[in-house]
Amino acid sequence: MKMPAKPNERQYRSLSVPLVARAEPDDVSAEKRIDSEFYVEGYASTFNDPYVLFEDYDGFEYTEVISPDAFRDADMSDVIMQFDHTGKVFARISNGTLIVEPDEHGLFIAADLSRSQAARDLYEEIQSGLITRMSWAFTVAADEYDRETHTTTITRVKKVFDVSAVSLPADPNTEISARNLLDGEIEQSRKELARRNRALAIARATLAIAKSRKV
Repeated sequence: MKMPAKPNERQYRSLSVPLVARAEPDDVSAEKRIDSEFYVEGYASTFNDPYVLFEDYDGFEYTEVISPDAFRDADMSDVIMQFDHTGKVFARISNGTLIVEPDEHGLFIAADLSRSQAARDLYEEIQSGLITRMSWAFTVAADEYDRETHTTTITRVKKVFDVSAVSLPADPNTEISARNLLDGEIEQSRKELARRNRALAIARATLAIAKSRKV
């Protein structure tokens, strides 16, 4: 079923896929996309790879998956790279220091972190393993929700605002924005669970009465 997308609500997601710094390519088939001594690359998102957004009070896990076609019409005209989605801009598409593009695996990013001292400092932190993960900020154009599996599929991304190196693997905004996106569906799932529990209780009571009469 289709859910009403909230195109003006900015969403945040972070993955366990590492952000890495490479001085030289690991092999000849892995050329750097930007010629820089301060080069980093990684994936902000992966396709067809369900991840848990959050678990509600009833123990249900709500998952999300990104469709390979999600970025087909997305506005990625001037994405910037930040740290924790705030503050300084370390790289951006418009000046050629940032690449953000979908490939067969997901939303690939590559950045040249040489244009400022702050950017070079971030490169050193990534290279030393202090910063290891990425997050991205976006708005949704279209999505679908499967009530049986509690899975949202993002079928269209409207706009990508930034890709950020993050201090923690899980962005605290992820659960908040996901809950807002699924607010009506969570309530519907709870009502459906209550209905099923009532039906099960009635069936058990009916069975118990029938057994007692036979005795």
